[in-house]
This record gives sequence, structure tokens and C-alpha cells, in this order.
Amino acid sequence: MNSSNPLNVYKGSKSLINYYDPSCQPPLPLVEIPVSLNPFAADGVHIYAKMMTFLPAHNVKAMPALNMLQKKAREASNIDTIVEYSSGSTIISMSVISRILYGIEDTRAFLSNKTSEAKLRLMRFFGLKITLFGGPSQPEPSDPRGGIQKAKEMEGSSGRVFNPNQYENKQNYESHQRWTGPQILDQLPEIDVFCTGMGTAGTMTGTGTFLKQNKPNIIRVGVCTAPGDRVPGPRSFALLAPVHFPWRDAVDVVEEVGSRDSYRMSMLLSRQGIVCGPSSGFNLQGLLNYLQNRKNNGTMHDLRARNASGEIHCVFLCCDLPYQYIDEYFEKTDDQDFHPILNKNLIGVDKHRYDESWELSELLITEKLYGSTSGLPDFLPSELRTDHMNGCPTTRLENSACSTIYMTPESSPELGDAPFAKTTCTLQNGTTLLDLRTSSSYARSHPPGATNFPLSSLMETSPSPFSDSNTLELQWRELESLCTPETLQLLEGKTVVFIDYDGDTARVATSVFRARGVEAWSLRGGVKGLATETEIETEMQMETEAEAETASLDGLKGKGPTASVGLGIGNAGSNFLSLQ
Repeated sequence: MNSSNPLNVYKGSKSLINYYDPSCQPPLPLVEIPVSLNPFAADGVHIYAKMMTFLPAHNVKAMPALNMLQKKAREASNIDTIVEYSSGSTIISMSVISRILYGIEDTRAFLSNKTSEAKLRLMRFFGLKITLFGGPSQPEPSDPRGGIQKAKEMEGSSGRVFNPNQYENKQNYESHQRWTGPQILDQLPEIDVFCTGMGTAGTMTGTGTFLKQNKPNIIRVGVCTAPGDRVPGPRSFALLAPVHFPWRDAVDVVEEVGSRDSYRMSMLLSRQGIVCGPSSGFNLQGLLNYLQNRKNNGTMHDLRARNASGEIHCVFLCCDLPYQYIDEYFEKTDDQDFHPILNKNLIGVDKHRYDESWELSELLITEKLYGSTSGLPDFLPSELRTDHMNGCPTTRLENSACSTIYMTPESSPELGDAPFAKTTCTLQNGTTLLDLRTSSSYARSHPPGATNFPLSSLMETSPSPFSDSNTLELQWRELESLCTPETLQLLEGKTVVFIDYDGDTARVATSVFRARGVEAWSLRGGVKGLATETEIETEMQMETEAEAETASLDGLKGKGPTASVGLGIGNAGSNFLSLQ
């Protein structure tokens, strides 16, 4: 066992080379599984997972890949292409390690056209060049029609191509004699049973051979897939027949396991903290099958008698991760293995990005709309949309084009004797204000220049779309349907501001229209939030005025700002609310 690097630190020009070399690493973890997953705990059985996924490439194939590439480097240094028939783990490890060791960028994967899209994308992610082959997904190594021989032929056609050929290269299984077996025996000298699956059979051949040589009474369990079934990596017993490695001498017992048990066991291990893929679940299930057979035929005590403690110590390999097989888990396991998704109706809904910066305060919205920094102008009630207010013209707001609004003259018979400042308020060029509220809410009052864009799914009493999934679904789908080519053409190049009751629906609208390239914004808190902002602003003004009245400079008392009339924030929210 290596103890020269107990802190697991890799420095200098050879940092990655040493990081990928098991001889320079502490041993991989050996973890006893919880009792909940060990049905034989009461029989004195301890089961340990050897975490091969803690290798730098996160799969067991990294060891043989390194060993085969190291050996070839001593024989030839003019290699610039690596090619291998592999379903994923081996060739991915080869591509990374050959790049680290020798700077080789051209690694080519030959594999079955039945490989999942997720694995194909994973290999492309690691920079592999992929060639697909029809026929059996696990061809016999010597079959001239299969991809294994095609890779071998490619090597023979050029002296600059290396085909490691994991199916025939003895450095495959010798890597486990070199590293895996010694680590396990150092970590658990009392080991009684070792179990792993067999694909190329390299892992079992190397580890099983080493363990038997150093502990003759150990039981070695090799696991094969059930006939006609498939688990990523291992083969059926029939497909192992033509494998050239001396795996038969490294196995004492062969068990068969199906894919459903493999995937479910992997899922259970992962949920208990031993995160692993289907081949790892396959290995554990094979070990459990073996132990159950021993118990059924009454020979469990033979294993127990091997140790003075009367306990049985078993090791299986965790050799892969689950992530690239997630879709298969939902095919191979039962629905009751998974909790249902709440608010499932939101799948495929509300898919676009949000950004806090698209929600603007009242002052920032006002600046965008009217070029003013004094807050939203008074909302325009229906009484003010007339043509005979003491002879002062008003513009009826039928659209969002720039319009001049004369609010009220200094006195107004329609609104009593309260003084109002005469003000001009115009939407800035290229700005559109869309009011999503109902037509009746809009008619009672709305900001100057607003166009009513009512949503049938939005009422004043509607819940927030972010607290009710049905509301969000309805509003999002309606907003999506409104993004017609005609609407988007009208809004092209414009700054669009959405307002609503509480700001949440407008936020959804902003997300939907932003996804279509529209420069959209929303008023944070909606029109209902204006009252709160008004109260805050009023308090701030009162504090400012109080401070100004008590301050003096050169014998003059300063006077603080007064609440604005007509355009001021002090009137915006309160006027709107009073008109509801």
C-alpha cells in the first residue's frame, strides 16, 4: 500500500501524471455498506464496497487504460492516434490518460450503434472521435465483422496508430494484479469473499489471481448478465467463452444477475451514500445471490469458520457512476421507487430565464417611460379623460404612442376645489407601456400612455403565479400565445414595460417577451406596491422637511422639498388606490 503521499497532493510538472498513477496515491476507499442493505448482517456477514469510482477518471477502467498505455510508451514513442472498441469507460480513460502522458489528442472510439445518446454525448464531451458499428453490441473479440477487429486492423494499417485492445492485452488484467488486489488485501486482510462482474474479465482475472495467490482459501465470485439481458459493461456467460484472458482460473463461482436488480440495487446504494452505477449494483446483487445460495444449502457456517471471530468479510467493486444512465433507471425500476413530482403541470412551462435587474422600482420605471426621476405620474382616471376641462385639451389614451396629457387645471369642478398643478406627461419615443390588468381596472385608472393588454387569466383577485402552479401555467401559456409574429414585429426595437396588480404576472411577461428578443421590463410590486412606496417616500419627505426646518446657515433656515403634485410619487399610489 502506498503511504508516500498521505495528504493526496500532486504538484509540479508531473502533477497529473502522478495523480492518475495509483502507485502515487493513497488506497481507494473501502466502505462497509449499511445494515439496511445487508440482509445477512445477522449472520455475521460484513460487506464492503471498494470504491473504484474514486479513481481520477471515476471508473474502474482507468487502471487498465493506464497500464496498457504505460507499457506501449516503452516500446514506441511515435504514436499519434489511439483507437479502441469500447462502450465508454475504457476509451474515455484512454483519451484522458494518453493526453496527460504523451500529449496525444487523436483518440477514436469504435462502438455499437445501440449505445445511448447520453453516452455518445459523454464521449464527445471528452473529445473523442466516434465510429459506430452495427451488429451485436458486444461482439466476439475475434469476429472479423465486429468493431473489435476493425480497431485492430486500423492499427495494422499505420505504424502511428495504437489499438490497446483491452480484450486481448494482458496489461488489462495485470493492472489489477498490480494495484487493485494489493490494495484490498492490505485494507482487509481478513477478506473471505471477493465479487465483481466480468466483461473483458480483466478485473476478475487480475484481482482474483492476486488474491488467490496470497490468500488461498478466498472465494472469488464472478458475475455475468442473465441470458438475453444487458447491463453496461459485463457480459453473459456465453459471450465470455471466446475471451482470451485466463478468467476461468480466477473464478470459483459464477452468478447471473438481471438488469432490473442491478439498477435498483445501484439506486438503493446511491440513496444510502454509496453513489454508484448499474454495474456496481450488479456486483453487489451477484454477491448477495451467492450468500443466499450458501444460506439456503446450509454452508454459510463453512465461510464463518474461516475466521476466529466467526464473521464473514466480503468485498465487491463499485466501478461506475449512475449519472449517464439516469433514463434507464426509470425504465428498469418501478414507479413506486420514486416520489411523485408535485406541480407536475409546470414541466414544460415557464422555461425562460428571469433576471432581477429586469424588475425595476417605480423611479426607474418612470425614468424609462417618461424621462422623469420624480416617480410615476398620477394615474389617469376616467373622469380626466374628457375634452372639456376648463377649456384645457386632453388626449384620450387609445395606444402607447407618445401623447401629451394635461392632467387637471389649477381648479377643477369635476374633482372639487383641490388645487392641481397643470402638467405635461409624455411617453418617451420608442417606449411602450402595456397594462395587463382587466379592462375595468384599466378604465378606472392607469398610467398616462398605457395600452390595455388584458390577460384573460389575470384578475385582481388572482393568486400570484409563483404561489399557484395552475395560475402560472395558464398565464405563461397565454403570454406565449400572444407572442405572435405580428405582435413581436410591432414591439421590435421598442422598450416595453409591463404593469399588473402585484408585479408577478408582469415578471412572467417580461421573461416570455425577453426570450423573444424584446427589451421588456416590469414594475416591481405592481400597482398595489405603489401605496407602500408612497408611504416610504412620504416618511422620507417628512424627515427631510423636519431636518431642513431646524437647520440654519448664515441666519437662513433651509426648507426641505415638498411632496410633488401632479407628477409626484406622493400622489401616484394613493390616487390610484382611491380610484379603485
